[in-house]
Amino acid sequence: MKRLLLAQATLFAFSPAQAEEIYTMPDIVVQGTRVQPVGETRIKPGSGSEAVTNDTAAWLKSVPGVQVMGAGGVSSLPSIRGLADERLSTRVDGMDILAACPNHMNPALSYVDPAQVEEVRIYRGVSPVSAGGDAIGASIQVKTKTPQFTKPGENPKTGGEIGASYRSNGNVLSGKLRADYAAEKFAIGYTGATVDADNYRAGKDFKNYTFTGRAGHTLDLDEVGSSAYRSTNHALSLAWRPDDKSQLEFKYLLQDIPFENFPNQRMDMTDNQSNKLNLSYSGQFGWGKLKAQAFHEHTEHEMDFGEDKRYWYGSASGGNNPPGGNATPCAPISPTCAAGMPMYTDGNNGGMSLSGEIQLSGQDSLLIGADYRAQRLDDWWTPSGAMMWPGTFWNIRDGKRDRYALFGEWKAHRGAWRHTLGLRHETVKMDADDVQGYKTVLASPPMPGTDVGNQIADSTAFNARQHDKIDHNWDVSWLARLAESKGAEYEAGLARKTRSPGLYERYTWSTWQMAAFMNNFVGDGNGYVGDIDLKPEIAYTAHVSGEWRGAEGAWRFKLSPYISHVDDYIDAICISGCVPDNFRVLRYANHDARLYGLDVEAETRLAHNTAWGDWLLSGYLGYTRGQNLDTDDNLYNIMPLNARISVKQSHGGWEGRIEGEFVSEKDKRSAARQEMATSGYALMHLRGAYKWKRTKLEFGVENVFDREYDLPLGGAYVGQGTTMTIPPLPNQPQWGTPVPGPGRSFYVGLNYSL
Repeated sequence: MKRLLLAQATLFAFSPAQAEEIYTMPDIVVQGTRVQPVGETRIKPGSGSEAVTNDTAAWLKSVPGVQVMGAGGVSSLPSIRGLADERLSTRVDGMDILAACPNHMNPALSYVDPAQVEEVRIYRGVSPVSAGGDAIGASIQVKTKTPQFTKPGENPKTGGEIGASYRSNGNVLSGKLRADYAAEKFAIGYTGATVDADNYRAGKDFKNYTFTGRAGHTLDLDEVGSSAYRSTNHALSLAWRPDDKSQLEFKYLLQDIPFENFPNQRMDMTDNQSNKLNLSYSGQFGWGKLKAQAFHEHTEHEMDFGEDKRYWYGSASGGNNPPGGNATPCAPISPTCAAGMPMYTDGNNGGMSLSGEIQLSGQDSLLIGADYRAQRLDDWWTPSGAMMWPGTFWNIRDGKRDRYALFGEWKAHRGAWRHTLGLRHETVKMDADDVQGYKTVLASPPMPGTDVGNQIADSTAFNARQHDKIDHNWDVSWLARLAESKGAEYEAGLARKTRSPGLYERYTWSTWQMAAFMNNFVGDGNGYVGDIDLKPEIAYTAHVSGEWRGAEGAWRFKLSPYISHVDDYIDAICISGCVPDNFRVLRYANHDARLYGLDVEAETRLAHNTAWGDWLLSGYLGYTRGQNLDTDDNLYNIMPLNARISVKQSHGGWEGRIEGEFVSEKDKRSAARQEMATSGYALMHLRGAYKWKRTKLEFGVENVFDREYDLPLGGAYVGQGTTMTIPPLPNQPQWGTPVPGPGRSFYVGLNYSL
């Protein structure tokens, strides 16, 4: 029986960010004031729930310039202005959480349901050094919900929220529960969330290439294999305020994902258990503010073939069973069945932070801080199948990654100008122990006298190397805002940002095709091999924006061009299988790269205080270009030209919205990765919400006309059949097929505030 504990927030709420006013979008408020940090965009959940997504990364798509790279149902990777994943600084309650998976199935935002979010702060252009290091792109800072204290003399208060939602496409059922107790000096709160989903259905014109699926189940012709998932998140918060100048807070986050399938990966998540402990302190003194934090996160992660990937309906000669046919029982070794390939990861992230903000004058302050971050990782694969034995394959053994950072940041207010200037230094120390493959001796069966996949040669060469590396990284950032008048505002930013390679980029060692395909966190179907000698990426970024507003909020227009030059950008070069129209094995390699683009935001008030309420027209246009300057190739997974248009009507407790989503064809693709083309498309979404007293009802239709389309950032579709059969068996869609987007879906959500 599907569980209910939590409801979710909005996926496609398209009103853009505003500098001085607050716009209430479906479940999101995008806001800003002239006292907020320069370059920052804030989004907050509105009262009630939104029934569109349980994926926090996808929920952020409401912010102009933010896209998502497709993955599992709750594990999308945010992409901002062409940079994604670990190139972004992503913090949850101040915690830096790195993925513990060779496919990055458990990124930081996958551990938080939108229902648990209190506020998100995003620096889309240049981020201050205090927002985090070890990243060359934007900064995302998520704060989960914390109960509020009562005012002095008030009686203790209790509160809460309960909600549920349903989406027809994928039979998605979700729910949330929140309970709070607040007194003058003590507060406690709990938020729980759960979601259960089947495979989703593509648009009406999509047809699968073969009938595949789990025993006793055949995929429908329009069903997207390996897209089902189930996830539950719990969050407990305790806060103590001994006086009005200090606060101590403890948060515990627990996640249980029994399964999450991935249509663009050859493996699926078969279990993910995570525990997070987070203790923080803030205090106000005569000289300024003091903040301290310590946290620890532990993840136990498992992967294997999900049921849609384990079976193939048909014979090796290419015949297919008819719709509704049964799968042939899976023998241990069979050309039509895949034996299991269990993979395990044990990851730990921890850290401490200390910072003090000194008020130098009424208009100047100095922030000084220190960060320590530690990552520990073991990644091993136990014996299975024909070639994957007799020993245990150690992908990464005792991986270590430590960061030691010092930073200083000066904030100044001079007339209409606000400046933020910062300097940060990080020492990054990395190491890993010796490894081994499944094969440890040449005489082991089933192929005596052979080194299957060069496992012995590759591990011997890796173990002979010195593994420890030390990087000394410098970050510098300057942000400025000029509020010339009530009708105009300008921003500018310059930065030098640095990111050291991750453990999976430096220490994955096997060139064997079977193993390399397991090390892929971009979903392109290829295999990847690390390089110990990779250099840190260094990005030089310039960003400007101008915003103009009409009287009394009648209209708004914002233009934001940007450019980044990246020295030693970690791209990839082909080392085997380097022929056209073929999945291949690549090695990470440093190249110089350039990214540039433009964000355009606009809105105008169509009507105000009429008998039919208020009407607002808003839109966004985004363009990003990424180039490898050494090879003259295109960078991978860059969103094509795209636009969003929304007409919103609000009247009393009612809010309605018509949204249009437009994406051009993807014709600039990475040749090294054999990136697949996607066609242009246009989608329409309808949304409605009505709020009365403590209750909010939401309903709508996504992809109203059930259009068939492919996800430009979704990667390669390897979601069905025996996906480790390379080259694929006949009729299996393992080459040239992008992941299809969802077809039409009706949704409804109900939320009640206690």
